[in-house]
Amino acid sequence: MQLIFLDTETTGNDVAKDRLCQICYRIGKETRTEYFKPPVPVSVKAMSITHITNKMLADKEPFIGSRMSKDLQALLSEGVLVAHNAKFDIAMLAAEGMSVPKYICTLRIARSLNSDNVIPEYNLQYLRYYLGLEVEGHPHDAESDVNVLEAVFERQLAKIMERIPNRNQAIEEMIRISEKPTLFKKINFGKYKDKGLEEVATSDPRYLEWLLAEKRKTPEMEEDWIYTLEHYLKRS
Repeated sequence: MQLIFLDTETTGNDVAKDRLCQICYRIGKETRTEYFKPPVPVSVKAMSITHITNKMLADKEPFIGSRMSKDLQALLSEGVLVAHNAKFDIAMLAAEGMSVPKYICTLRIARSLNSDNVIPEYNLQYLRYYLGLEVEGHPHDAESDVNVLEAVFERQLAKIMERIPNRNQAIEEMIRISEKPTLFKKINFGKYKDKGLEEVATSDPRYLEWLLAEKRKTPEMEEDWIYTLEHYLKRS
């Protein structure tokens, strides 16, 4: 199976209005990185994180119609996208007219392998240091993030291969997990930190109702929590 490790840098985090401005993807040992001029300006918040400025992008071509867009779509049509919080990257690619038939989300895999919420955070750089991965590069550069992404993926694949020894079958399992919301067992934040969700659903269902309403404000980013909270509230 051809795996396409991909990271995007964008003008912001609003999937409804923001657009990509940098893409890096890797297949095997080949890595390709390019900047693009987005149709909306890079937000100051995004610049403070990525250090990509509107001035840097002023003379770049748009992603739509670019050689990279055509090459990447051909690869995605045949292979498997690997991304952290893949739903976000897929939404950013969709805004550029791209489609992603198959994908692996290392964020969702991390949550699935850690259903008891022992790991307190799941962002890519946190997992890098929590898992003790030795990776070159600095955070928030697309190529550096692809290095971390690939390292996290390989650690997760090794874990899954402990019960599914065949590599291709293990990758198929990762695709399956990525397509379905994760059911959490514990809360790892707030006043009920480290409490079981079943217990909280019984003792304080109004808190879970409030939390569900908050998570529904950004459904594209909170699908796992929405699924989990709806599950426990139905049982309470």
